[in-house]
Amino acid sequence: MIPRKKLFAALVGLCAASPVLAQECGNDFEAWRQGMAEEARQAGVGGKGLSALANASVDAEVLKRDRAQGVFSQTFVEFSGRMINDYRLKNGAANLKKYADVFARADKEYGVQGPVIAAFWALETDFGAVQGNFNSLNALVTLASDCRRPEIFRPQLVPLLTLIDQGVLPADVKGAWAGELGQTQLLPSDYLARGVDGDGDGVVDLRNSVPDVIMTTASKLQSRGWKRDEPWIQEVRVPDEMPWEQTGRTNKLPLSQWASWGVVNRDGSPLADNGLKAGLVLPMGRKGPAFLTYDNYDVYLQWNQSATYTLTAAHLASRLAGDPAFDRRNPEEGLGLEGMKVLQRKLVEKGYEVGNIDGILGVNTREAVRQEQKRLGFAVDGWPTPALLANI
Repeated sequence: MIPRKKLFAALVGLCAASPVLAQECGNDFEAWRQGMAEEARQAGVGGKGLSALANASVDAEVLKRDRAQGVFSQTFVEFSGRMINDYRLKNGAANLKKYADVFARADKEYGVQGPVIAAFWALETDFGAVQGNFNSLNALVTLASDCRRPEIFRPQLVPLLTLIDQGVLPADVKGAWAGELGQTQLLPSDYLARGVDGDGDGVVDLRNSVPDVIMTTASKLQSRGWKRDEPWIQEVRVPDEMPWEQTGRTNKLPLSQWASWGVVNRDGSPLADNGLKAGLVLPMGRKGPAFLTYDNYDVYLQWNQSATYTLTAAHLASRLAGDPAFDRRNPEEGLGLEGMKVLQRKLVEKGYEVGNIDGILGVNTREAVRQEQKRLGFAVDGWPTPALLANI
């Protein structure tokens, strides 16, 4: 383990390091590793960290996982129904009570509400029970040297080597397949930059110390722009007709505007203007669940870019804060995995940038769907249906 002051000093050293020296990716793994070692050496990584890098290897299972993230092709109702279960609700409530003083301190120091932290803790590792069995260094070496997404994983290598070099983590530390560590699955750069000694023992241990986990998670969320005492999502009901093209997370409007179009609270009562702006998110179209999303919800997307995951995490936090399960309503029939791939191919042929043809309704695909709905005179709610596919 390393004292917090040393963690900060190591981070400062990283910031002053020389420009990238290693090739970004390529087939010559040994040449890539040598360049990476030189980059780490110039960033201040010593013998222990460099030795760990010298012994690291490519993990074929990591590459397999990276290419097969089909879980995010599930709808919001499917995914949230599986992830928000009785175990997580029960243990989330119990942990909020058990560590109430630590959650209160996190709220006071960082402005992040306890249920928000507890929800990530639940979804990421079931409160520390399942932290991953992949060799974290091998995982990051694999993904950083692979040419699919090196720009995402490469910046995590020197921080991890620093943590190993300083004795914070062992060289064979285990975590998730994408290199995340600890009970809320932080990447090494956040471990290094945002680590907080929550229990006052002089070390930051995100694998075993719950106070460290809670305080560090709050520190990370604050660093991404979390606003003190503000909401993140609010379930609402929408009318049968309204200007659907105004919906979407990024089109934030005063609650008075949404109210004027007929949006009401879940129980049917009028929206109370809280002085904030919010977007209206319809994860399964205008006939499915509906949520107002505030600026704090945008922070969720910095944790994980999957809209399905982030909305699930946000709703679980609301459940732990006392809200009921969302109303599923009656969404229109959507597209299955193969249907989504066909739709994405058609959208690409029309000139849209949708990313990979993977059957996942990501941000780019949803925006392309909205544009096509507008062109065709459909309700612009971002939900792809067989009728839309047949008309494109």
